[in-house]
Amino acid sequence: MTLRFLIPFVFFLLLGANTLAQEKWTLDECIAHALEHNLQLNNFEYTADAGREDYRQSIRNLLPVVNASSNYTVNSGRAEDPNTGTFVVQDFFFNNYSLQSNIDLFQGFQKINAIKASKFLYKAAKEESLQQKYLLAFRVMQAFNDIRFSEGLVAIANEQLGVSKTNYQLVEKQIELGLMAGADLYEAKSALLADELNLTQSENQLAAAKLALIQEMNLENTSEIEIIPNIAQVTETETAPKMQSDSVYSKAREFLPLVKAQELRAQAAKKQVGIARGNLYPSLSLFAGVSTGYFETFRDSLDNTLPFREQFRDNTSQFYGLSLNVPISNGWSARSRVKQAKIEKLRQENNLELQEQVLFQTIQQLVQEYNSLLVELEQSGQNMEAQRMAFTIAQKRYEKGMVNGIELFTAKNLFASAQNENLQVRLRSEVNKTTLDFYSGLPIFNIN
Repeated sequence: MTLRFLIPFVFFLLLGANTLAQEKWTLDECIAHALEHNLQLNNFEYTADAGREDYRQSIRNLLPVVNASSNYTVNSGRAEDPNTGTFVVQDFFFNNYSLQSNIDLFQGFQKINAIKASKFLYKAAKEESLQQKYLLAFRVMQAFNDIRFSEGLVAIANEQLGVSKTNYQLVEKQIELGLMAGADLYEAKSALLADELNLTQSENQLAAAKLALIQEMNLENTSEIEIIPNIAQVTETETAPKMQSDSVYSKAREFLPLVKAQELRAQAAKKQVGIARGNLYPSLSLFAGVSTGYFETFRDSLDNTLPFREQFRDNTSQFYGLSLNVPISNGWSARSRVKQAKIEKLRQENNLELQEQVLFQTIQQLVQEYNSLLVELEQSGQNMEAQRMAFTIAQKRYEKGMVNGIELFTAKNLFASAQNENLQVRLRSEVNKTTLDFYSGLPIFNIN
């Protein structure tokens, strides 16, 4: 390859690599990638698939059972001649063929209840799989917002570092002009070094937050990720409606997969009681079959063994009948299974009430936090603006020599702390509002 073609090739290769490295992710893209590549979700999907197969098999259990059998037997010594019914002392062989079928006519409705129970369990497994998807989406969202918070801290630290660098250069010039003493330079340098350390710590926190998101997404062959923050506008206090726990709970109770899964398990436990009770009733089944065989001792008038085809036709017989099984005494095991099934039913119903209680308490906490954050958001914004003004005044006084470096450093730190607090309250408000919107049934995540 000539140099004229090599240079454009390398240029486009580097451009493609740079474009790939600079790929940015939205929150929806992060969640979609995590849902597609999360290995733990596969286990829940497999559990749901197994439940679906159990449900299908419970339906197929209503079909007749058909079995075929065959055997080949060699008798040696004294044995009964199947041809004459007398005992002979000779070696001979025979083989039988049979085809039989049976179907349950009544079994205490066990199979019907088994179908319903397996259907409920299958639906519960699907709901649990969906619940795990929602939990993963919330973890990704939390990691995504941790990056946003860390990026905000880095931006604030850079801003503070820029101020410290400017002040350090200002002090150097003032010392050259004889307007400041050497001690002022040490104070300015101390503030500069502190801001450099704060920036390094913020950058390390950002790297840790990015790694957490990469791991949640199961993003391979990369240690860096860039996000596109979807800046949500937090409603102001005076216009934001107050939320009520009862209204949010009533909506969440209707669709939340975790509660629906437990409700389905409680219904399945009720059907399991019916299955256990079925063992107390008589069972009735119908059976039928056909059999034939080939015997070495079946001979014609010339003492030749009859041909296989002829014996197969002539030895054919059919049978059919009804089978009734009446349970009388089995060590009280059937009634014990009924009691155990009833206890399991009560346990599952209690778990359902527990899930509902936990859900209501969680929503109560979220609503209380939501109403509190509305006030905190306004107050933290006002505090940040007040600290900004105080720092701006202190900065101008410092430039005029009216305050020392310690006073300026204090004002700058108070302003940075107010910025951090406002950033944290803003992001907490967004996460809280998004979570409550989810419990209210809004389509926060594109998950099926």
